[in-house]
Amino acid sequence: MSSCADTSREPAIARIAFIGQQDFGKAVLEAFLARGDTIAGVFCAPDKPGAKADVLKTDALARDLPVFSFASLRSAEAEAAMRSLDADIGIMAYVLQFAPQSFVNIPRAGTIQFHPSLLPRHRGPSSISWPIALGARETGITIFRPNDGLDEGPIVLQKSCAIGRDETLGEVYFNKLFPLGVQGLLEATDAVLAGRHEERAQEERRATYEGWMHDAECEIHWPGHVDTIYNLIRACNPAPGAWMMLAGTKVRVYDCRKHVVGRFVSRGHKPGDVAGVSEDSIVIWAQGGLVEILKLRPDGAGKMGAGDFARQQGWAISNEWRSWVRAA
Repeated sequence: MSSCADTSREPAIARIAFIGQQDFGKAVLEAFLARGDTIAGVFCAPDKPGAKADVLKTDALARDLPVFSFASLRSAEAEAAMRSLDADIGIMAYVLQFAPQSFVNIPRAGTIQFHPSLLPRHRGPSSISWPIALGARETGITIFRPNDGLDEGPIVLQKSCAIGRDETLGEVYFNKLFPLGVQGLLEATDAVLAGRHEERAQEERRATYEGWMHDAECEIHWPGHVDTIYNLIRACNPAPGAWMMLAGTKVRVYDCRKHVVGRFVSRGHKPGDVAGVSEDSIVIWAQGGLVEILKLRPDGAGKMGAGDFARQQGWAISNEWRSWVRAA
């Protein structure tokens, strides 16, 4: 899936104004440098007090690249810095600051931006998590022209990928969306600078917007269906971690397995009850089946095996639950 007409040519050497942060921004920066493009300057959000310096900023400084950190890209100072770079194109690689049209339109060929979903589906800041939480089987990346709406600009290029039934947020992002995004920005840059790309407006009738997946969104509601719960846990693994109360402790749940129960089990149980304990896991009832938790993190402690947590609580091993599971 792509809106670029032709990306088979040799890439031109570009003079790039780079806007980004974190590991993805660093990887994209290195990919452009590796093929010989010129990074005229790097815009990074200011470091938060007491936080570790952003890896993109650290890498750019180590390479003696001009680095700019403005509290807002709306400022006259930010625009002046962008104009001073005399850039062919602007590249936005994971940017949480709002970049106005007066800023992004300064490079000669404008600016393109990365977003980790198939826009217009899943506009917003947690666009990798929501498709997994909703049980989608496909996602992807979009390179688009930023405008003053949030993730609403015309599409330059898209690449899709499958979401496996058991894949987590971390697996989908690092194994699929991350490398697709790096390659997509390289391809889209070449197409835009060659004037061989096509831009298409996003279909508003298909658009969705979801906000941050914070603690309230990550709470496990055990009366829900086992599929919904399992998808939520996958969508929050490794961060921020879906959570529940277990033995009076707030516990974040990570690696788990889903088991379907296909018949009535008369045990006086209810969703959220512990159905059993194995050497390595704790098994919880949900509607339609069981969630076998393998790894968790109690508040104030590090990640641990669920079996270790069960032993701390003095829970005995009970494997009767295995006889209730529907054969695959």
